Amino acid sequence: MKADSKVLERINRLREEINYHNYRYYVLDDPEVPDAEYDRLLIELRQLEAEHPETIVPSSPTQRVGGMANAAFSQVRHRQPMLSLGNAFSDEEVISFDKRIRERLQTDSVEYVAEAKLDGLAISLQYEKGELVVAATRGDGETGEDVTHNVRTIDAIPLLLRGSGFPNRLEVRGEIFMSKQGFARLNKRQAENGEKLFANPRNAAAGSLRQLDPKITAQRPLSFYCYSVGVAEYGELSQGPYRISSHYQIMQLLRDWGLPVQREIALLPDIRSCLDFYRQILSKRDELPHEIDGVVYKVNNLLQQQQLGYISREPRWAIAHKFPAQEALTRVMAIDVQVGRTGALTPVARLEPVQVGGVTVTNATLHNESEVLRKDVRVGDSVIVRRAGDVIPEVVSVVLSKRPKDTTAFVMPSKCPVCQSTVTKEETISRCSGSLICHAQRKEGFKHFASRQAMDIEGLGEKLIEQLIERGKVRTVADLYRLDRDDLIGLERMAEKSADNILAALEKSKQTTLPRFLYALGIREVGVATALALAKHFGSLPAIMSADFDALIEVPDVGPIVANHVLDFFAEKRHQVIIQQLIDAGLTWPDMVLDSDDGESPLSGNTYVLTGTLKSMTREQAKQQLQALGAKVSGSVSAKTTAVIAGDKAGSKLSKAEQLGVKVLNEAELVALLTSHSA
Repeated sequence: MKADSKVLERINRLREEINYHNYRYYVLDDPEVPDAEYDRLLIELRQLEAEHPETIVPSSPTQRVGGMANAAFSQVRHRQPMLSLGNAFSDEEVISFDKRIRERLQTDSVEYVAEAKLDGLAISLQYEKGELVVAATRGDGETGEDVTHNVRTIDAIPLLLRGSGFPNRLEVRGEIFMSKQGFARLNKRQAENGEKLFANPRNAAAGSLRQLDPKITAQRPLSFYCYSVGVAEYGELSQGPYRISSHYQIMQLLRDWGLPVQREIALLPDIRSCLDFYRQILSKRDELPHEIDGVVYKVNNLLQQQQLGYISREPRWAIAHKFPAQEALTRVMAIDVQVGRTGALTPVARLEPVQVGGVTVTNATLHNESEVLRKDVRVGDSVIVRRAGDVIPEVVSVVLSKRPKDTTAFVMPSKCPVCQSTVTKEETISRCSGSLICHAQRKEGFKHFASRQAMDIEGLGEKLIEQLIERGKVRTVADLYRLDRDDLIGLERMAEKSADNILAALEKSKQTTLPRFLYALGIREVGVATALALAKHFGSLPAIMSADFDALIEVPDVGPIVANHVLDFFAEKRHQVIIQQLIDAGLTWPDMVLDSDDGESPLSGNTYVLTGTLKSMTREQAKQQLQALGAKVSGSVSAKTTAVIAGDKAGSKLSKAEQLGVKVLNEAELVALLTSHSA
């Protein structure tokens, strides 16, 4: 059915709204509506156009992915060549550039426009009567490839210009690029699909734009900023209705017409201001959402640009001030394996020193074994190394043509290079299993052991642990219980009273529970819930330590991976020694009430909620004891709650319990409950 006037009016209104929101999002960087509302408008427009196909026009926002896959790209000859820029690599070269310009123009001062140099793909966009008709790559500067179908998929590029007064024929030039975040997402998707990864955002943008099928391009996170005008139908813009006399005015005008212009652009009075701008942009380079590789300086006055003209294939009135290289070629001297504070093993390439981004680089991360094997990095290889700001340098790729004949593939060690414990594999991460004995993991291991849900040693924080380790007072957690006042006094902020408080906290922590002790040991992937499940299932520590794989996987919350972690931990004889030392130091706990054959514990099926402050124990201790008896402890009250246990200053949970008619127990009743079922 042919669309009536109301439908046509609605379709046109939707197109205007969607184009407006694209302008707010891509040009002004100030969206007015959430994504869901934008999607709703687009869905409605698609539906109306599907019902009335005669209303579809090429410039409709729904037509961004259109046309058949191209067998090849046709050639487009640029009406005005797309020239390259000369490069400057130092302040002195930039000052010389300015001197040449002032001498040629016979003036003492020149106004410049400075803008960040995007690391993307140059593009020419031709608009006729405000509608995008042709998009072409730079190519050799004279002739490029027609990529119109693919460019139409990029939301940042308007299919229709905004406002009025633009030339009947207008060529806009700019850069297509991919954001850092978009690049990371794309490579993650490529890896998940088993496809080749892109080396950097620029390569990813170029590869995405040259897809034969526009639907593939549409799936890639491409964006766009314009940086100049090539041709306007009425000649130079200075002859048009706007009487434009400067490059900066052109950029403002393009922005008004709906074309995105980057925010890193400034009108500056002289070349010294340009150098200040360069240093400012360089300092925040890594904070920008997209890659840049320098700053471009352009003479602002259009008449002065004409007077300066061109030399060879470069304009005399513009220059690119390049940033220090972030990639360099060097050689791998060795591949070492570092052990992190959580036991993760990371291969690190030791490099022949090379300057990257203004810094001498001698090491580069190889991330993990899978990454080393994927890139096939070997000792003796020539490699490309990349550094971005303060990020640890990484090996990007190997130059295979330079590989020596006698290289061998990297193999991750089976024993920890620090403590010789067995190395376990968790997906792509190799990890040392010696959490209690590995010096590389000591600090994190001590922090975990002393934490609230583990041994709950009050006052033993990170700073004190660091001092104890650095001064050689402790090597394993068992050494904590050998400390005396003399060991502690003299440490930073540690007087006699503070030392006595720490010793008292250590003494108090000796009275614990089996689940807490298991959790404190730091067995890989054995959290609070798993430690409780193991304790309830086996009842005692010797039973857990002697359990085999088949027995372990019968425990709720324990699968094959966790079972192997438990087996590896207790198989390590040095772990057994430390556990015995802890027991000899006086750590003790009652054996657990074993789960009965039918799976029922004394409080199985009951749910309790704790609120307020308890005097005889902490709420965490009460929770642990209730869970040990099979109860669930919830953080919210419902009609299914068995009882709310209310201490002093109980809050809204007590009020809700009273509203719902849920039973309320005081602290004395809690103690009686625990005592009666633990006997």
